[in-house]
Amino acid sequence: MSETLAKNAAVESALGTRATAGDATVTSSLPETRLTLSPFTTKVGGIRSVARVLHKEMDELHKLSHEEEWRTAAAQRGKSSVSSMLAALADLGFAWRDIAQMVGVSVPAVQKWRRGEKASGDSRAKLASLLAACDLIASHYMVDEIASWFEMPLAASAPVTPITLYSANRADLVFEFASGHADPEALLTEFDLDWRERYRSNFEVYEAGDGNRSIRMKG
Repeated sequence: MSETLAKNAAVESALGTRATAGDATVTSSLPETRLTLSPFTTKVGGIRSVARVLHKEMDELHKLSHEEEWRTAAAQRGKSSVSSMLAALADLGFAWRDIAQMVGVSVPAVQKWRRGEKASGDSRAKLASLLAACDLIASHYMVDEIASWFEMPLAASAPVTPITLYSANRADLVFEFASGHADPEALLTEFDLDWRERYRSNFEVYEAGDGNRSIRMKG
């Protein structure tokens, strides 16, 4: 009996020693780990800061490059006659009303140009810029059927389209939307801070008892 008690005491003593030794090892390793990770964290933080700066600079550089390419393409397109530029836009699928809206003139003015009447230099430049914008969007961002793309809302929650943006002299947002790199709702916010309230609807779509979708007042 006394021999058994002695063995149990020896085992408990050994376990206690191991536990104490383990605690000491863990405790002593924590400062070492912190010392090792501290410069690593600092280095990663520095790299992240540099990356943020580079990201911003690359964004600005890309915009400048894109604007210069657009300007050059517009100058090239502007060498064509007004009637041929209108024909090119019509071939892309644009309605006369949409062309008129984006160029900033009336539909009758566009119709006069179609009949061969003279357009102002400013209007000619705007037609050339619109065509050049379509060229860049189609070539860089692989957009097919570009006229219908221009009619597509940025988000289901607001009726704002690339036509809306372009007509408001925000071609930069049109290009960003085409790139697919920007959140559509962020673009809407940049275009109109109050767009959520402006386009808030009092109606909602729901599934009726017969299984068909219908509209009803919210609430």
